[in-house]
Parts: sequence; C-alpha cells; structure tokens
Amino acid sequence: MSGDHSRGVYAISVAAELVSMQIQNLRVYERRGLVEPARTAGGSRLYSRDDIERLHRIRDLLADGLNLAGIARVVELEAQVRRLEEENAALRRPAANASTGPSRSRR
Repeated sequence: MSGDHSRGVYAISVAAELVSMQIQNLRVYERRGLVEPARTAGGSRLYSRDDIERLHRIRDLLADGLNLAGIARVVELEAQVRRLEEENAALRRPAANASTGPSRSRR
C-alpha cells in the first residue's frame, strides 16, 4: 500500500472484517462522527488506513468500558494533543537550528 493512509480504499465489508466489527456498528460510528469514510460518486463508503486505525481505537475503548460519548471525547482530546505536540515541535525547530549555528567565543 502507498504512503497515503488517508485515502479511502476499503469497502465497508472489508473494513468491518479488518476490525472484527459488524457493518451496522461502522454505520453507527459514522453517524456519531467517530469516523468519516470517503464516499464514491455512487455513495459507497471507502475506509482509509487511518479510518481502520481509528476503528481499532474505538474497539479498544469500547472494551475498556467507555460509551460512544466517552469515546468521542477521548478521540477529540487525543487529536488535540497531537495538534499541540506538532505545534510545539514546530516552535522548537527554529530554536534548535539557531543553537546549532556558528558559535562565538567570548573574550
């Protein structure tokens, strides 16, 4: 598979099999906004590798006893943490580059 994990390639039946879930559950998770598969021109759902990973996470959180509202909150907070980590890394890059520049000796 190519490096683009966000491109929809799996039909709903394949996605359900990959995550050991019922097709109806995937539809419920979509209605609840937990996953957003791409659509073909004819309206069929196409799940990406990222969607499959998200469905695995949903399955794990369900097994931990969370309800769908709790899962939605956890997923939202995890996405926020990722964004903040990316912003933090971006802010640190210029500082790291400046500190590796030519050093001046003090006299």
